[in-house]
Formats: sequence, structure tokens, C-alpha cells
Amino acid sequence: MQPVTTEIRFLLGDRCILRGRRQLMPLAYGLDAILANTLLPPAPLPPGADGYRLQSVPAPMLHRLTSDYPGLIASQPSVYARHFIDMGLGHDGYLAQFSSKTRATLKRKSRKLADADGGTLDIRSYHRPDQLDAFFDAALPLSSQTYQARLLDAGLPGHPGFHDEARSLASADNLRAYILFLEGRAIAYLYLPVVKDVLIYAYLGYDQAMASLSPGTVLQMHALEQLFAENRFRYFDFTEGDGPHKALFGTGSVPCATVFLLKPTLANRALLSGHRAFNAAVEGAGAWLERAGVKARVRKLLRG
Repeated sequence: MQPVTTEIRFLLGDRCILRGRRQLMPLAYGLDAILANTLLPPAPLPPGADGYRLQSVPAPMLHRLTSDYPGLIASQPSVYARHFIDMGLGHDGYLAQFSSKTRATLKRKSRKLADADGGTLDIRSYHRPDQLDAFFDAALPLSSQTYQARLLDAGLPGHPGFHDEARSLASADNLRAYILFLEGRAIAYLYLPVVKDVLIYAYLGYDQAMASLSPGTVLQMHALEQLFAENRFRYFDFTEGDGPHKALFGTGSVPCATVFLLKPTLANRALLSGHRAFNAAVEGAGAWLERAGVKARVRKLLRG
């Protein structure tokens, strides 16, 4: 494993204001390790590496980082709920997790979008290698317009290496991808690699102009119905980062954190101190906006 260029971002909402770049070793916890509260063994730091980026550390294990990674300084943990779906519930059991009001709302959203397209939903699946050119042709132009791509650099990758990886996954039957169309135009996509028997929520994007039709929600529900029917998967892993979409669809969650561990140089100390102070200021401003009742409006303005 080699270090990669990693950004420590100063975020105002979803907008990156500043960023510090370091060569970090990425260590990511899979859902099985998280549910078992298992700490990953640290990989040795090669020459030139500035430290580690630990993703989805189980929150109960955070106190062990200083002893397991001696001589490094830690960033303020970014704590969130890592949501997942227990696919063993089956489709009917999964739907039973929702209140009757939520089930009615989800059905109404699907019906509303179908009515906007002549009465039926146009959702297409792309699981085989020979289907992926069509998937990327439709999904990439949409992805480039989403706020995930514009503000977070988290859009669907378009480089040849990613396409080759997708074809390799599809050849092994380890990829599930979907696109929702409206009047023949892609308005939402979902890209799910499979690791063993766990579906990975890698990329979701939708046309913001169509937000009133809830395309991301409708596509998620349709995909889950198909995935439950396969009776193959153990979990649907929403990966790191919290959010209302993940909270709505998840059947469980575990507290996790992203942490940067850096060598104790003067530059690294200044970076982490500045990052901590910036986050505290943003958190304070967010609390004030919440009390003023305008936080959601400001967040929408920041997303553009």
C-alpha cells in the first residue's frame, strides 16, 4: 500500500474554503470490522508519507489510536453515524420498518414521478460489462452537473481506469448500477459495487432541477426492491458520512469517525490546529443559524 495525495478540507457546509494536502496512507474500515468493533492493524509508514487517513473508525475504538499509533498527532475526529440496511430482513420485512405514513409517502413519490412520464417509471439496470458504455454515456453528463461533483469532487469518475474497474466488477457479477430516466433523459443514477455479500453505496447523483420529483428516493426504492429479490446480499452499506437519505433508508447505524494522524511537524501542527478552530467556528455559526431558523436556506445557497 502506498500513500496518496489527500486533502484535509475546511468545509463551510458542502463548500470547500481551504484545503491542506498531505501524502497519507488510507486505512478504511469495512462494515464487518465496524460491527465487530475491530481495530485495523496499522500499516507501516513508508518514506515520504505524512501520516494516515483513517476512515470509519468505530467510535468506541477512538481512545486506542494514541497507543496504537504512537508519535503521531490526531485531528479532531469527524464523527457521524454509518448507516446500513440488513438485507436479511427481506423486502416485506424491510418495508415493515417504515411507519405507515412513510410507506404512503414513498408510494406517492413514485406515483408522482411515474405520472410525470406517462404513467410508468423508466428505470434501467446495468449489471453486465456490455451494458456499461450505455450507463456511463447517460450517467456521466448528469454527474458533472450535481453538487457532489461541483463542490465535493465526489461525482462519478470518468477516467478510463474507473471504467476498466467497473467492467472487471461486472464480469465477476459484483456490480449493480441503475439510471432513472424522465422523458428519455437521465435524472438520477446509482452505482453499487459488491464486496463479498455487501453492497457498497459508492455513487448516487440526481438532477437538482428535478428535486421536487424526488428522483434519488424513487431510484433507491426501486433498486432495493430488485436487490432484495436476488436474496444474495447480507448488507447494504451506506459507507461513511451521515445524511437524511441514509438515515431514512437504513435499518441500523453505528457511530464512526474519520481521523487524520500526522507526523508532529510544525506545519502539521498548524494545519490541524487551524482545522480544529475553523470547525469550531462553523459549528457555532451553524447553531446560531439553526436558532434563527435559516440554516436550511443558507445551506441551499452555499450549494448553489
